[in-house]
Amino acid sequence: MADHAKKNPFLMAGFASLIAACAVGAYKFKQRGTMPISLYLLQLRVIAQGSVIGCLTVGMLYHMVNEHVLHKGKKQ
Repeated sequence: MADHAKKNPFLMAGFASLIAACAVGAYKFKQRGTMPISLYLLQLRVIAQGSVIGCLTVGMLYHMVNEHVLHKGKKQ
């Protein structure tokens, strides 16, 4: 697991943001007011998925810049 985290740090950040979004959503569940449960869970799912996709996108951009712009990739 630690080796995988070294290879893909933004994937681990995505997992952390997913857990954080779910924890905040569970904490705020009682304060949702008159909003139906299904709508609340749908919004929570969109936030959790968006945070993971955002972290993975940032990771891909970081890798592409290092590989193609700064040429820090594998030397041939």
